[in-house]
Amino acid sequence: MNWEQLLSLKRFGDTNKRLRKEQDDTRLGFEVDYDRIIFSSSFRSLQDKTQVIPLSKTDFVHTRLTHSLEVSVVGRSLGRVVGKKLLEKHPHLSETYGHHFNDFGAIVAAASLAHDIGNPPFGHSGEKAIGDFFKSGKGNRFKDSLTNVQYQDLCTFEGNANGLKLLTETKNGVTGGLRLSYSTLGAFMKYPKASLPYKPTTQIHHKKYGYFQSEQEVFNDVVKDLGLISETVKDSETYKRHPLTFLVEAADDICYTIIDFEDGINLGLIDEEFALEYLINLVKDKIDTKKYHQLVTKSNRVSYLRALAIGVLIEEAASIFIANEEAILKGDFSSALLDKSQYTAQIDDIIKISINNVYQSQDVLEKEILGYQVIGTLLEVYTDAVFSKKNNTNTNFNSLILKGFLKEFDLNQDDYSILIEISSLVASYSDSEALRIYQKIKGML
Repeated sequence: MNWEQLLSLKRFGDTNKRLRKEQDDTRLGFEVDYDRIIFSSSFRSLQDKTQVIPLSKTDFVHTRLTHSLEVSVVGRSLGRVVGKKLLEKHPHLSETYGHHFNDFGAIVAAASLAHDIGNPPFGHSGEKAIGDFFKSGKGNRFKDSLTNVQYQDLCTFEGNANGLKLLTETKNGVTGGLRLSYSTLGAFMKYPKASLPYKPTTQIHHKKYGYFQSEQEVFNDVVKDLGLISETVKDSETYKRHPLTFLVEAADDICYTIIDFEDGINLGLIDEEFALEYLINLVKDKIDTKKYHQLVTKSNRVSYLRALAIGVLIEEAASIFIANEEAILKGDFSSALLDKSQYTAQIDDIIKISINNVYQSQDVLEKEILGYQVIGTLLEVYTDAVFSKKNNTNTNFNSLILKGFLKEFDLNQDDYSILIEISSLVASYSDSEALRIYQKIKGML
C-alpha cells in the first residue's frame, strides 16, 4: 500500500480526481467528513445509546455519543502525531501532493467519530439479541430463503457493518449516504471482510466483519480506490486494513480502557483506593506528586490520572505505529497497536477490573436482559408485519404496525434486503426509543 492512494479524497459518485493541493484549507475535504457525521441523525441517536450502563440516570456516565466524541479527540491527536512523523519520513507527500500533518488527524478523527454509529441499543447485547433472533429465535424461519453469507450477516449482526451501511447507503433519494471521503471510510473499516468465512484466522482484521452483502459494491469500490491489499482466505477474498484504522482502533482502546474504568469508579462499582493504584501503575513516571496531593475530591484525582493515562497511551500508540509503518503498509502487521505496548500488563489489569465490577455488575446484567426482550419483540413484530403484507396474509394488528412504525418501509425488496433493513432500523433506535416502542406494542402506555 502507498500513502498517495491511501489519502484519497474521492467521494461516492465522483468522476474527476480530487487533488489535495487544490483543496481549500478553510474547508478541507477530510474535515467535511467530520461535519457530515456530527450533523447526521444516526450520530445524534448515540446520545441515548449505551456505552457501559444502559438507561443510566446519572449525568456523568458515558453514552455512545460522549464516548465517540472522546475517541475522536484522542484519534485526532494520534493522527497528528503520526502525520508529522510520516511527512518527515515521506516529504514528497507534502511537497508534491500538498498534504499537511493535520490531514492525518482529520481522517482519524472523522473515522473515530463514526466508529460506533452502527451499534444497536443496549450495548453489545443488542448485537447479540439481533443475531440470536435469527439464529435460534423466530427469525430462523428465513434461513432457507437466504444464501449462507446472507444468513450469516443476520446471525452475527455486526455494528461495524451496519455503520458502513448507514454511512454509505442510498436512501430516500439521497445517493451515497453521507458521501464521506474514501480515506475516512477506509480508516473506519476495522474488519475489511464479509461475514464468511467466520474468524478464519487469529489476525486482528479477521476478528469480526465490516460489511453486509447489501454494501458489497460500495465496499469493493472503496478498497480498490485505496489500494488495500487483498488476500485469499478459505477461498474467500478479504483485505488488509487501511493503516490509519490501527490509529482509530487505538483511540477506541485507550478511551474504553481508561474512561469505562473511570465511570466504574465514579459509580462506586470500583473501590477508589484500589482503582487509583492501578492508574498510578500506568502513569507513575508522569505524576506531579505535589499537584496530585493537592486534589481533595475523588473525581478530581481520577480525572487527573485519567488525563495522564490517555496522554501516555497516545504517545505509546503513535511510537508503535511509526516503528511498524513499513510492516503495516505491507500488510504484515496483524495485531492492535496496544497489544505491542510496554504497558500491556497494566492495561490488562484495568480491563479485568472493569469486566468484573462494571460490565458484569447487576445493574448492567438486568438491563441487558431487558434489551434482549425489547429487541427480540421488535424484530418479531416487524418481520411478521412486513412478510404478512408481502405474502397477502395480513392481519389488522400487522396493518397497524405497518402504519404506526414502518410507514416508509419498502416492501418491494427481496427477503434478505427486507431483513437487513428491519435489523438496521431496530439497530438505529436509541435505548429509550426502543423501550418506548416496545411498551406501545405491548399496550403498556
